Amino acid sequence: MNIIEIKNLTKYYGKIRGVIDLSLDLVKGEIFGFIGPNGAGKSTTIRSILNLVNKTSGEVLFNGRPLEKNDILSKRLIGYLPSEVHVYEDLTVKQMLDFHEQIFKEDLSIRRKELVERLQLDETKKVEELSFGNLKKVGIVLALMHNPEFVILDEPTSGLDPIIQKEFFNILLEEKQKGTTIFYSTHVLSEVSKICDRVGIIKNGQLLKVEPVKELIDKNLLYITITSKDSNKIITDLGIDTISSSDNTIVFKNTDNANDLLKKLVKYDIENIYIEQASIEDIFLHYYE
Repeated sequence: MNIIEIKNLTKYYGKIRGVIDLSLDLVKGEIFGFIGPNGAGKSTTIRSILNLVNKTSGEVLFNGRPLEKNDILSKRLIGYLPSEVHVYEDLTVKQMLDFHEQIFKEDLSIRRKELVERLQLDETKKVEELSFGNLKKVGIVLALMHNPEFVILDEPTSGLDPIIQKEFFNILLEEKQKGTTIFYSTHVLSEVSKICDRVGIIKNGQLLKVEPVKELIDKNLLYITITSKDSNKIITDLGIDTISSSDNTIVFKNTDNANDLLKKLVKYDIENIYIEQASIEDIFLHYYE
């Protein structure tokens, strides 16, 4: 069941490209990773989903209905953690959470207390006294304490120490088990492989690829290093685009089956061959070249 349907989303800031013709469905209970470098269109996509900016064209459906700017009932079911958390600095953390809790009719005290304890957040401190990491913890509690159906997280782990990061991932996996859908925007590729079910790769405002994380990791992307006096002939015959070439040694990427490649190389005089499995960082970077 799709909880979010993004249809042909386009946003321009004057003549400046934000995002172009982006279509994407998010399934209930999945953690969807949204990957791209700075300026790729990640934040524009998020702000367009939430109607924080006006879309140039396209629409966003939430539970089958258009998500409009003044749709308060739907927005009560959504949690949002921006990349930079800005809240009332003259309040204590407790006062800020109290203020947020009053917006909702439900009793949020049990969930709020659980999140505060698990994230080791001191409610007595003033917001203006908080470090970047502790401010991020406040944002996480604000995004999750009302038990939303759909959560958008924009660079959520920046500023968190490794222990809190681990606990945060545990919280997200528990949310997933409850059926919460999580849109996880980040440039930290290792995080995607840890917790995400699917991933979307965005570049220059366009969605390049959407694929299950497991299938993406299982892609047969290999780095091949060959030392041979026939290196120039190998490059020509196989049409290889080398990463580097020197002293009869060539390095290149291979997306074919390794056995097929070895069969092609049998007729050449090979001194040495080294085959290395690409990391998840390499796999993602492969799409940005």
